[in-house]
Amino acid sequence: MSICVKSEIGPLKKVLLQRPGRELEHLSPDTMEQLLFDDIPYLYRAQQEHDEFAALLRSCGAEVVYLEDLTAEVLASDKALQQQFIADAVSQAGNYALGYREPLLEYLHAIRDPLRLVQQTMEGVTYREVFPAQGGQLSDLASTRARFLMPPIPNLYFTRDPFACIGDGISLNHMYSATRNRETLYGKYILTYHPDFAGQVPMYYGPEQHFSIEGGDIINLSDTVLAVGISQRTQPEAIERLASSIFSREESTIDTVLAFEIPRTRAFMHLDTVFTQVDVDKFTVHPGILDRLTVYELTGKHEKQLTVRRLERSLEQILADYLKLDHVQLIRCGGESEIAADREQWSDGSNTLCVNPGTVIVYDRNYVTNQILEDNGIRILKLSSSELSRGRGGPRCMSMPLFRDPVSFPAASRTTVNER
Repeated sequence: MSICVKSEIGPLKKVLLQRPGRELEHLSPDTMEQLLFDDIPYLYRAQQEHDEFAALLRSCGAEVVYLEDLTAEVLASDKALQQQFIADAVSQAGNYALGYREPLLEYLHAIRDPLRLVQQTMEGVTYREVFPAQGGQLSDLASTRARFLMPPIPNLYFTRDPFACIGDGISLNHMYSATRNRETLYGKYILTYHPDFAGQVPMYYGPEQHFSIEGGDIINLSDTVLAVGISQRTQPEAIERLASSIFSREESTIDTVLAFEIPRTRAFMHLDTVFTQVDVDKFTVHPGILDRLTVYELTGKHEKQLTVRRLERSLEQILADYLKLDHVQLIRCGGESEIAADREQWSDGSNTLCVNPGTVIVYDRNYVTNQILEDNGIRILKLSSSELSRGRGGPRCMSMPLFRDPVSFPAASRTTVNER
């Protein structure tokens, strides 16, 4: 089994990252909003922090693989695939790429090293790179030659979003923003053609679907229960189609999808920016969502249509019921301070990555929340975060677990959901 993720807390054994590259240096004050950044990270320091992140993961027993390396391995194995990849990358890169299709194709085909080719498509390609000499044309005189024919993809180091592992399958997502839709290309080639994954991974959703869904909204609560956020980035129609696809596959063990409707704002862009699991019965949560959260249950395995109902219980009761626990604990980001809660949620205080039950990687800057986690028995591994956090994503956002060992949930004494 090449992919197996049936919880958020099982011991992490294999994880996919993308090391930030020159795509971050291709951000500018004029383009950062369009490219979904609120600030411009310093690349050298961001790479140091990211390498620290990878070292932390390895120290916890996880194998770290990189998006750019796996894609390059696919392209190195087959010249025809490399040509197909280049054509796909150009066709998905927007109007400038299509307008300059032939010279852009020629430029990319001239790159012989597969890894360098992959990195170039991530970094973007400028007009000056394709046309190094001034041509005297109107486009040369009236436009900057630093403009991109293929835009950079600076959000790629948030590997959680373009696809999501669900049990032994995946959702290859349709991204909310056109800026990020090209990110799914790398996952598509890896999952379809890499020998570690080809023919082994069922796909529950694809980017050809019309409705947007992103991996930061997808949380594996157990081997039978999946949580998905209705958020700024994920539409309810996508959740319905994902649930129907999962339920229609006989081998899938998931029989319930819980849709968490959160405020649809930039601050709360994904479910995992306000809510993550840190232990068998403990979750960190941004208190700002608790009075504005609605949860729906979707069921219908082996049925022709879904059954949807709104759950009227508290979040603690819902989680305890569906995980078959006596109780769960919600650990508040920022504690009782509204200012600390808002500040640390903005820098992803609720976005933890669990590497073992009760052990999580966190940004060091969120010192209020980190202390509260420790006070509640959670072991924290602190990650430097002056630059990575500028992209508005935390340790969970920057990682795509590919394999987790099983985790045992305590036997419950309470009545299970289906018996209520």
